[in-house]
Amino acid sequence: MKHLAISALALTGLVATPAQADTYIATNWLAPVHILNEQPYQRLAEDLAGDEAANITFEVYSSGSLVPAKATMQGIRDNVAQLGVVYPGYTPSELPVNNVLNDLVFTSDDALASALAYTEIGVMNERVQGEWRKNGGIFLGGYSTPVYYFICMEPIRTPEDAKGKKIRTAGGAQTNWVESLGGVPVSVPIGDVYSGLSRGSLDCTMSDPTNLDKGNKFWEVAKSVTTLPMGVVMGATYVVNPDFWNGLSGDQHKALLDHLALGVARTQITYAADVSAAMQGSRERGLEIVEPDASLSDALASFQSNFVADLPQKSMADRGIEDPAALIEAFLASQKAWKQRLEGIDREDPEAVAQLIRDEIYGKLDLASFGK
Repeated sequence: MKHLAISALALTGLVATPAQADTYIATNWLAPVHILNEQPYQRLAEDLAGDEAANITFEVYSSGSLVPAKATMQGIRDNVAQLGVVYPGYTPSELPVNNVLNDLVFTSDDALASALAYTEIGVMNERVQGEWRKNGGIFLGGYSTPVYYFICMEPIRTPEDAKGKKIRTAGGAQTNWVESLGGVPVSVPIGDVYSGLSRGSLDCTMSDPTNLDKGNKFWEVAKSVTTLPMGVVMGATYVVNPDFWNGLSGDQHKALLDHLALGVARTQITYAADVSAAMQGSRERGLEIVEPDASLSDALASFQSNFVADLPQKSMADRGIEDPAALIEAFLASQKAWKQRLEGIDREDPEAVAQLIRDEIYGKLDLASFGK
């Protein structure tokens, strides 16, 4: 079997040359203990090292030590790394179609279904596949952050409660949504949110709940969490170099995909467990966990409906792409289908979720032609 050399030339950014070697390179711009590194990369490397049948091993370079986040796609294309995690939002001009999908998931309320829909669309939809290939990679699996909530100093129950509130957003649909409520969207780095809440320059932030107790520790200053599901953020957990992929045997393809399915499952299940822990810990610390009033939920549903209707035209104008209406429809249908498939599955069992991914996605690929 042909491997790719891990050489000094590769580590300085030049293309690796074919040679016999036992180890491939994986690049991850997150810290080793971050969910998107620990679960799908560190554990993948451990599992593959113990799988003699797969005959594939990876050395993981973390924290952007090999290539930074925004250069990951280029690093994969140039074969500096054979595997990497890619967030399309960092390179919107190179991955405009993927960014339409990330715009769309402002409507998502189920992180696991979103991640699996993105994985399915990414490997099966010709338009999305083609965009990855154009940029020098093959997409093999995606992730979704937990669903975003309002984390505030004063609770938001109704649309009226949001009026005049200074709310940190990550841009895009989040900004338009806050404006529609009469709130004041504020763009600051997430690292500045803690001080903003404590000083009063921010009243709220839109955030996934893991930021309550992990890293940013918003629960030390915030007073309430409103469980209004305001979408997710998606990215590519696994993008591989085409030469690497096409140098593997059919048995290796299947073995690798089996491991990647488990990596996707573990990542999403860990995210969900961390959300539960953060919410429970917030209750114990005295934060008010607020159920949104029907008026707020209705306002969100109306905004999302209009947002989806306007998205094709907006995407064509802003991103310079052909009409994405069919892609948007396909993703929404996939997301709905995944919610149904997951009804009979233990969402806390990584192997059960992984087997569903194998059966419904990877098992349906023609591995003789996929990625060629």
